[in-house]
Amino acid sequence: MQFHCFFQTNISTSSLHLPSFLLIIPPNHKAMGTEVVLVDEVPFPSKITTTKPLSLLGQGITDIEIHFLQIKFTAIGVYLDAEIVSHLQQWKAKKANELAEDDDFFDALVSAPVEKFIRVVVIKEIKGSQYGVQLESAVRDRLAADDKYEEEEEEALEKVVEFFQSKYFKKDSVVTFHFPATSNTAEIVFSTEGKEESKIKVENANVVENIKKWYLGGTRGVSPSTISSLANTLSAELTN
Repeated sequence: MQFHCFFQTNISTSSLHLPSFLLIIPPNHKAMGTEVVLVDEVPFPSKITTTKPLSLLGQGITDIEIHFLQIKFTAIGVYLDAEIVSHLQQWKAKKANELAEDDDFFDALVSAPVEKFIRVVVIKEIKGSQYGVQLESAVRDRLAADDKYEEEEEEALEKVVEFFQSKYFKKDSVVTFHFPATSNTAEIVFSTEGKEESKIKVENANVVENIKKWYLGGTRGVSPSTISSLANTLSAELTN
């Protein structure tokens, strides 16, 4: 059996003694307030500000199980504009477990014209090239299945892979994905202790959409615990 679990609690940053790089937020993306959420002991701000305030609506981990031993790779936080709920009214009567299994719901979430921000924190160190290959494989397979993997998509995806090629994902390194509401682009930022952050902008709409789906893609998403968390939060929001 494979486990996908996370531990979550709300605490004040004033009670934490944490290196500042653990709470790195890229320029123009500010943490708000003092509350953080612990996702498997990794701190995430409960809110950030990009062009507007975004709330942490989903969290989880990526992991695998080998011979009954769970190996955790990353902790994930998904920040969304509160307006997302207005685009999901079709699912107002659905329970959380139903939403978690409904890929149409998550397709609507991905395509909704609201700002999205995904923060990924490394738990188990790996080479950046390994992460890049995982992302490339997932995005390429999705594009190929939809008959959208053309030369432009291949070139855009190769640039993302090259971006990660030289990186080393030490424990507590941070990768963020910012998806603006008003354009089909993505900004990816990599931050790690002792080094300047680096970033890349992805401008191919098909690649951007499927990077979103890698983390937010329902039953095909890379982190079932994150999908379950989003379903729980959004189900509650939709019943209010």
